[in-house]
Amino acid sequence: MSIVQNKKAFHEYFVEERFEAGLVLQGWEAKSIREGKAQLKEAYVVIRKAEVYLIGAHFSPLTTTSTHIFPNPTRTRKLLLKMCEIEKLIGKTERAGYSLVPLNLHFSKGRIKIEIGLAKGKKLHDKRQSIKDRDWKRQEQRILKEVNNPKRN
Repeated sequence: MSIVQNKKAFHEYFVEERFEAGLVLQGWEAKSIREGKAQLKEAYVVIRKAEVYLIGAHFSPLTTTSTHIFPNPTRTRKLLLKMCEIEKLIGKTERAGYSLVPLNLHFSKGRIKIEIGLAKGKKLHDKRQSIKDRDWKRQEQRILKEVNNPKRN
């Protein structure tokens, strides 16, 4: 079940491969994600010292959180992946010029997971073409709907 999607990622990048990772969260973060107060628009993923981190994701703190903690909504969060997956990501990002992009936040067996994509950046003409394709598909659906369901007068 999806919590939050990063639609901007699909506009900015060609996503070639997807990986599911766990998140290291604090208690208030998990509660705010379950309330749907998460945002991935400005987030990105980096690899430092063979560890993967999510930077820039915004989890709005709830007003009911404990008084003894001071929540930081955009703190750096560690992602949990298998070592073979991390090695593959390191190779692709350093040699082939790929980027790591968070795609969505979802529940998997009661746990909060994030899907990250191995992606290449789109050029301006690629973005225009994808907008044209999307508009054409929308128009095509309208035409098919009219043909299949003519209005009766």
